[in-house]
Amino acid sequence: MSANSLPRPLRDKLDRARARIRSLEGVLVAFSGGVDSTLVLALARDELGPRAVALTAVSASLPREEREAARDLARRLGAEQIEVASDELSIEGYARNPTDRCYFCKDHLYRLCHREAERRGLVAVIDGVNADDLSDHRPGLRAAHEQAVCHPLAEADLGKEEVRRLSAWRGLPTWDKPASPCLASRFAYGLRITPERLGRVERAESALRRLGFRDLRVRFEGETARLEIPLDLLPLCTQPATREAIVADVKRAGFRRVVLDLEGFRSGSLNEALGADPDRPG
Repeated sequence: MSANSLPRPLRDKLDRARARIRSLEGVLVAFSGGVDSTLVLALARDELGPRAVALTAVSASLPREEREAARDLARRLGAEQIEVASDELSIEGYARNPTDRCYFCKDHLYRLCHREAERRGLVAVIDGVNADDLSDHRPGLRAAHEQAVCHPLAEADLGKEEVRRLSAWRGLPTWDKPASPCLASRFAYGLRITPERLGRVERAESALRRLGFRDLRVRFEGETARLEIPLDLLPLCTQPATREAIVADVKRAGFRRVVLDLEGFRSGSLNEALGADPDRPG
């Protein structure tokens, strides 16, 4: 696929990402089905063909809808996809939900990836970290560094908006997909994560998406679900029929109270107390 239609600076970055992937000769892609990892898998397939394999970790923190979407994307790209059970909740450092929870998750994930890469004779593990991620609160980056995981997008200095633009150019349906971090990101740090609690959040968010809300978070606050909805959709939530449907669905998911956050949807809002970028990651 020709990149001549792209601006020269973006084309140069794309060339660098492609060259980096080619240099590895065979890769296992840590694949969630999000915007970044989907572009990486597509480029890896373009450059390495069957020597690019996707691995998706399956656990209680991965919504069923996201698992099915990742399967569909891998099929569209003609990539082999491995699904591996990942029981993060058995890791105490993850379950008790400290501020570096993501370190324990990524450490576990990358170990699974390296084990599978070694078994298949693949040279490296790569992921979808982009250049913008490097300045955010991302404890998982420490795990990636410790385990020599390659970041082709970040190494080519590709930021999130550039990743979206390249995804649209490549014809990937994820180009405008909202950020979809794992369900554990809906819990305030220090609040213990359990399968039952994750299930409540997943059911509530799935119900809200069926009502037509695309960008949203259901923040877990014990028996209360705090809903973050885009500001322009807040008036819709107060319309009687919609309000009643929201309350009924969220309570059916297992919550006793439903509150609407008047600050609206803010990806990564739980990181605000840390002084991190409030726009990412969860």
